[in-house]
Amino acid sequence: MLNYLWGFMILAGMCWGAANGELEVVAQGLVDSAGEAVELGLTMLGIMSFWCGILKVGSQAGLIDWLAGKMGPLLDFLYPKLEKGHPARQPIAVNMVANMLGLGMAATPAGLAAMKALQQGREEPSNRHIATDPMCTFLIINISSLQLVPINMIAYRNQYGSMDPLGVLGPALAATACSTLTAVVFCKCMDRKNRGRKVMGE
Repeated sequence: MLNYLWGFMILAGMCWGAANGELEVVAQGLVDSAGEAVELGLTMLGIMSFWCGILKVGSQAGLIDWLAGKMGPLLDFLYPKLEKGHPARQPIAVNMVANMLGLGMAATPAGLAAMKALQQGREEPSNRHIATDPMCTFLIINISSLQLVPINMIAYRNQYGSMDPLGVLGPALAATACSTLTAVVFCKCMDRKNRGRKVMGE
């Protein structure tokens, strides 16, 4: 779907430029944007590689296991159906920490691992196409993504010459705190609603 959307936008821009006699400006914009994309990609690749390396070192050093243990009460609150030794708890903790640091790209591998672990641990193989409550909660919390330090956003602002790259800290923290709080309240309300349905069904 996104491929069609981007293709439509490119064709629309080129047709608009041709209709207004500014096709050369459109072509120059494409060339300039391609160069900026490569430069930005290299910058973000360095940042992502650095933090992925930090997470890998932390995992091998046992820091991630320690962190997952410290986040136990929070994980118990958010995912009451996951037992203490569930294999999804560690990648969920890594995903949450990476999102708090604003490293959405670095959080993706841990998020995929968490979803895979949640899927493998299911007891109903016939309903594997239906998302469970922990899956839905993880997806919602991951999307809301509380960000204490939006590193990616700071890098973007610095790349494009912002006079105050760190100026986004306050607004980002306030916005993501509200979104995460809303997500948690929503998940808890749905959990209570589902429990009520099960009790009435019994």
